Amino acid sequence: MRHELDDADRSFEREAREWLRLHVPKTPPPHSGPAARDHALQWLRTRHAHGWSGLAWPQAWGGRGLSLERQMLWYEACVDAGAPSPLDATFVSLNHAGPTLIACGTEEQKAFHLPRILSGEVLWCQGFSEPEAGSDLASLRTRGVVDGDHLVVNGHKIWSSYADIADYQELLIRTVPGSHRHQGLSWIICDMRAPGITVRPIRNMAGETHFAEVFYDDVRIPLTHVVGHLHDGWRVALTTLSFERS
Repeated sequence: MRHELDDADRSFEREAREWLRLHVPKTPPPHSGPAARDHALQWLRTRHAHGWSGLAWPQAWGGRGLSLERQMLWYEACVDAGAPSPLDATFVSLNHAGPTLIACGTEEQKAFHLPRILSGEVLWCQGFSEPEAGSDLASLRTRGVVDGDHLVVNGHKIWSSYADIADYQELLIRTVPGSHRHQGLSWIICDMRAPGITVRPIRNMAGETHFAEVFYDDVRIPLTHVVGHLHDGWRVALTTLSFERS
């Protein structure tokens, strides 16, 4: 049963539906590749320019801090208006990376990355899953070794959503040699343009490339890109997963 709307909710719903009527893209979004990136970022830029980006994010970080009820009103209006799916190429940025940085990142990390995510300047992908691990996230083997003020990363990730068109990756690696399961992991911000990264798109039967493999060969990532604390990645990853599943 739908929650009974008060006058303020009804006003919000009318505003959302009218704005969507005027601004929903006329052409359907491409399915994958650079064209899908451009379409998703342009739709996010349009929403951001009119105050419809980061609806669930705190106002302190550029969002609108909407209640769950009003978020649902927005999504219902999007469906009725034929708006692009919220599961487009911006999904990881808006619903994984941004909220995780808000919860666990440093002030410097938040100040740099959050405005770029909200305004549609960058895309993020996820680097959690690994070959032969299935859904067992804690069995990962991609490793990072501290070398001065950097981590040197080597390994292999798979099923990384939008890795072929992303600017950054939320990357979970093992940073304590010989550690097991959820111990000794770190959640880091990986610049996808860093030397030593190779991305191989995974093409499905329809010819689309929503997922990719990512290979890391002595990739140097600054320690300032660790989110939370070094070796505290399991706690941060659970934060990410809580946002993903909600």
